Amino acid sequence: MIMTKAPLILASLLTLSPLMCAAQTPPPPPPIPAAPQSQPCPAPVPTDARCFTGQDSAGAFYWIALPANWKNDVLVMHAHGGPDQPGPATLKRSEEDLKRWAITVKLGYAWAGSSYRRGGYGVTMAAQDTERLRQIFVQHFGPVRRTLLHGQSYGGGVAAKAAELYATVDGKRGPYDGVLLTSGVLGGGVQAYNFRYTLRQVYQQVCNNHPKPDEPQYPLWQGLPLDSKLTRPELVARVEECTGVRKPAAERTPEQQARLTRIVSQAKIVERSLQGHLNWATWLFQDLTQRQLGNRNPFGPDADPAAVALLNEDSAPTGQVNVPVLTVHAINDPTAFVELQSVYRAALVAAGTQALLVQTFSDEDEHSYLSEPQYPALFNALLDWVDKGETPTPQSIAQRCKPLEAVWGQPCRFVPGYVPQTLSQRMGR
Repeated sequence: MIMTKAPLILASLLTLSPLMCAAQTPPPPPPIPAAPQSQPCPAPVPTDARCFTGQDSAGAFYWIALPANWKNDVLVMHAHGGPDQPGPATLKRSEEDLKRWAITVKLGYAWAGSSYRRGGYGVTMAAQDTERLRQIFVQHFGPVRRTLLHGQSYGGGVAAKAAELYATVDGKRGPYDGVLLTSGVLGGGVQAYNFRYTLRQVYQQVCNNHPKPDEPQYPLWQGLPLDSKLTRPELVARVEECTGVRKPAAERTPEQQARLTRIVSQAKIVERSLQGHLNWATWLFQDLTQRQLGNRNPFGPDADPAAVALLNEDSAPTGQVNVPVLTVHAINDPTAFVELQSVYRAALVAAGTQALLVQTFSDEDEHSYLSEPQYPALFNALLDWVDKGETPTPQSIAQRCKPLEAVWGQPCRFVPGYVPQTLSQRMGR
């Protein structure tokens, strides 16, 4: 049976909520008896791979991919980004992840990814679902030599949490041998999302159309009232009317450009990310604050301390890891600020585990997928760290990547000497 450190109990502080239940839920139950079902692999997964799908005992769907002639060597457990819109789990969610990360199967690793049991926020929940899928894999395909956790974006926070929750099992080191966090939303929901609350405030001051003056008013930290009928296309239209952000700069009115410049400069974001961040600060906030936190505010100077504590308990890293952790982050990531890496490092420093962390950075301005040869370089370096005890450096990983440029047809863009500032420095606090 999986044993985890008991989460902080906040029942005396908060009404029961889904996030609270996830944080206090016992370890995942045993896998359901039904075996994974064989399915044709989606492109671009190699055509000679074998793929399987299924649904676990909590309702999460999953895909599994095995490379040709796989010898139970390396399994990559993938934690996907998001979080997705609230709602039931779907098999398509996991299929999309397998397609995006087909490179892991091309490298000869088995891949398994959970949809998570539902859409919406819940880092501990998603970590439990990822571990449950690992158990399903082992039950039906046998034990493996090495198991790696790979977390992308929001899934970086999920994988970081899973590495801590399952660091030990029955008094022994847990099932994961190493962790790769790519473009990770790290540091917990409070620190990762506070800037979006600032964005909502600035946007409303400038545009005054979310909500409009003739609509019901609400605290902006709520994101959106639960009974609101606002659609995403309608919000896009409002943002466009105010800022012209979807037009070339030359086609915006001077007033639109002035509004847009003020918003992005105060929120510390880039123009092309405005709509995405506003969407998260609307529907993600709606789910997080009202459905998961019992209509309590975890953001800004007026935050409810109990809501902050609960959100941190669910998502903030403690640094209590006992396996190698390797990260990569684009310096100009428009979605997850690169300074979140400083937050994560501080957690490991506080826990005394910083020797298990190596962070790398690239001179890119993307979030969802970086230059391709960098991923095999990272996976190979992580496995050598696990297998041979060879701790990599940003310089050695950059050197390892160079010969792979010709293989994968894209450049390596690591910047070995880069050190991010703190999140507070970026936000001017």
